[in-house]
Amino acid sequence: MNLLVSSRRSLLAGAAAGLAVAASSKLPTAHAATVGGASAIPELAPQWKKLDLAKILALPAAYASVSQSKSLYDEGVAQSAEKHRERGSLPATIKVVQAARKAKNFISFNWIGYTIFREGYPQSEFDKVQYESWTSGLNFSPEKKKWDDELVGELQALVKPGDNQFNEMALQTAFVGTQLPLELARKGVKVLVLTGIHLDWCIEGNARAARDNGYLPIVIGDACGCQKPEQEAAAMERINNFFAPVISADTFVKLLNQST
Repeated sequence: MNLLVSSRRSLLAGAAAGLAVAASSKLPTAHAATVGGASAIPELAPQWKKLDLAKILALPAAYASVSQSKSLYDEGVAQSAEKHRERGSLPATIKVVQAARKAKNFISFNWIGYTIFREGYPQSEFDKVQYESWTSGLNFSPEKKKWDDELVGELQALVKPGDNQFNEMALQTAFVGTQLPLELARKGVKVLVLTGIHLDWCIEGNARAARDNGYLPIVIGDACGCQKPEQEAAAMERINNFFAPVISADTFVKLLNQST
């Protein structure tokens, strides 16, 4: 569990400082392109090479975007210091969604938010101190909190009637306290394709939960992101070795075309 939460926990504990740093510390796009993203995607683990992934992707499938909010992509928001807009996950996600929309076997689209403002959430003693640390020093109005939590504009434009939009309620999975388990079960979904942030928390957590619930998760590595680009290779390697194949958006599109 500590591997899953360390990235976002360390970020959110210093969220207020992150806002001040955002204006002065700019992550070079070239650095992100050569350290994280597509360049960090590992070779498929030996067990996944035994599979026909095109055939897997022809099964009844669901798409889930996790925590791709304005808070992580836009300026002047709680987590803007991470500068994910400059790091490639957004165009890769758009590519994945557009391809999945064309595939008749993708029967469920889910846009899963993740708010750091959790005053109204049920909380254990651990939750209370952790959630408070995420927003310490932030003086956001209710309107700004709502705006911070919203799905980033480019992805909101891709939402269609019948899609599901809801927030995670648990620490790092949408399989607890949301409609996702019932959605997947009632529609007979077999495969769950994941994009989003943070790769080493919500994405890894949902990939693990999907496996434990009998689904076949596939993680689109360059459509995800860690707090820092240099953390992504280790996260992708761990997910790919133990829980789910990690592939690129381009590979996803290619496999989907083969399956149809």
